[in-house]
Amino acid sequence: MAMRVIHRDMKHGEMRLQIQNLDDLWHLDNLVQPGDLVRATTSRRQEDKGDKLRPDRMDKTKMLLGIRVEKVEFHEFADYLRISGVIEEGPQDHGAHHTLNLTFMDDLTIVKQWRESEMQRIEEAVAAAQKPLISLLSLDDDDATIAQLRQYGLKEIATIRAPGHGKMFPTTDGKQTYFEEILEKLRQSQLAETLVVLGPGFAREEFIKFLNSKDPAIAKKTRGYGTSHAGMQGINESLKSGLGAKIFEETRVGQETKIVEQLLEEIGKDGLYAYGPAEVEDAISSGAVATLLVLEDRLRSRDTEELLRRVERQNGKVVVVSGHHEAGKKLEALGGIGAFLRFKIG
Repeated sequence: MAMRVIHRDMKHGEMRLQIQNLDDLWHLDNLVQPGDLVRATTSRRQEDKGDKLRPDRMDKTKMLLGIRVEKVEFHEFADYLRISGVIEEGPQDHGAHHTLNLTFMDDLTIVKQWRESEMQRIEEAVAAAQKPLISLLSLDDDDATIAQLRQYGLKEIATIRAPGHGKMFPTTDGKQTYFEEILEKLRQSQLAETLVVLGPGFAREEFIKFLNSKDPAIAKKTRGYGTSHAGMQGINESLKSGLGAKIFEETRVGQETKIVEQLLEEIGKDGLYAYGPAEVEDAISSGAVATLLVLEDRLRSRDTEELLRRVERQNGKVVVVSGHHEAGKKLEALGGIGAFLRFKIG
């Protein structure tokens, strides 16, 4: 299931959305900014003028509150989003601080001046149900790592150590036990429509044969992919190489990885590029930015918000890059912001 748009009123800048999955929480972490107004149903102790000295005895009641956002936190491993701010709308406590804890199937209304790139992001989130996630298993004779490729990046699910770790397999039974434990962890995880089994050597091929005999249903959705390393290093290697392109190219992480690599290539050949806050600011002032790349963490800054609006007014494209995968870390090393230019400046 994908994010659901319940109501939109662009005349008043209102968008009511329902959260369906973990990726929706990540999208909202980037969409909700300090200064926005967010309405949601929450629990708060009712005012009781007759028992002011014992507020801890008051029962919490559900109510609709509107808060002016000050802080947003995405708790990936706890599956919820915290939005904190000052109460502006609701039956009580105007001016007091409150935190909304939002998770799957909750809905919220965001009131703001929407940027074009933000509207595009919502459309992508709504359409994401059409694009299956990828499950990844990276293994060698010693270790196996199970991970998920989500829209925001990689989520590591489990690591399995082989019996006799570091000494290869002492017996055939040891290998059987290792493979059975991996299969059990795969069954417990939220498997995507595609499972990519990758890594160096023969362990990858042997495990795929094992899958064919033990669980044909999972084997049917499995593809093998050779890498030089196992573990998360091997998974990042496969993502960088495109993971066979056909599987990877339509995912958001695939698109972000590709465009960051293209920026690095442009820098390497001294082409049409800018990176770092100062250079990008100069390029925007010159009207030279065709595509702006910005790390999601920088969206919290009002200065960055203004840069994005200026690029969009100049008919430039804005790409927000997640910091949860390797390409995001590469952009972070460039100052968290970069651009493809229409022409050279300076």
